[in-house]
Amino acid sequence: MTPIPRQDGPPVVTLRAAALSYGDRAVWSGLDLDVRPGEFLAVLGPNGAGKTSFVRALLGRRPLSGGTLTVLGGPAREAARHIGYVPQQAALSAQALLRARDLVRFGIDGHRFGPRLRTAGIRRRVDEILESVGASAYADVPLGMLSGGERQRVRIGQALATDPRLLLCDEPLLSLDLNHQRAVTELIDARRRSHGTAVVFVTHEINPVLGLADRVLYLARGGHRVGTPDEVLTSESLSRLYGTRVDVVRVRGRVVVAGAPDETTGPPHHPEQAHETDGVRA
Repeated sequence: MTPIPRQDGPPVVTLRAAALSYGDRAVWSGLDLDVRPGEFLAVLGPNGAGKTSFVRALLGRRPLSGGTLTVLGGPAREAARHIGYVPQQAALSAQALLRARDLVRFGIDGHRFGPRLRTAGIRRRVDEILESVGASAYADVPLGMLSGGERQRVRIGQALATDPRLLLCDEPLLSLDLNHQRAVTELIDARRRSHGTAVVFVTHEINPVLGLADRVLYLARGGHRVGTPDEVLTSESLSRLYGTRVDVVRVRGRVVVAGAPDETTGPPHHPEQAHETDGVRA
């Protein structure tokens, strides 16, 4: 496996005593975290725990309620040009008629006002990106005609178009089968290994990235835990976090969490169904 380039110097992301609230409801607080160049941080937790809000804070789209956040040494909103963002899959609406190459092109010059430049260099760069994510075969196909896995390849290409130092991925594996999950995670891992790009990867299931994650940030209503997967994904650690009994079982190299509350509905009336293919349900 290609070694991951670890760079000296300041962290890509730094949070100190960070807190986020919606009105009177504290989503998370007291968060101290550094994300280093080339690090793969998996962000886990139940619905309503603030995972997407965490990503929005890093993008500069959601101000903290307390504490401090710096991205690439400055305010998050000033670092946007150096951040690649892979959003959750959503209805295509206005994007349905865009070709795959058009979406990647937006990643290169979508920030510019006025007419977009049509140069051979930009066309060549778009073709290179599409090839790097395995999307050349459908470069001129409208997004609405692509499968979910194909669209995610194109979205990753768009996110990589600006040569980002930080890659934020918000549930990029939703609605994908195992083969497409593997392809998407391999693309993202290849980027951080070749360029030392820091990756923040929000996911409901840890198993597709269990072998890639250097550390886990687990968010829950009772607080948060930060550490290696072996440190965080234990029955003792998650039981303390939730304040109720949670069982973590490892089956043939996969992690299954049973009994974790779904915070959109309150404490569980029974443990979650623990199927091997479920991974961490959150």
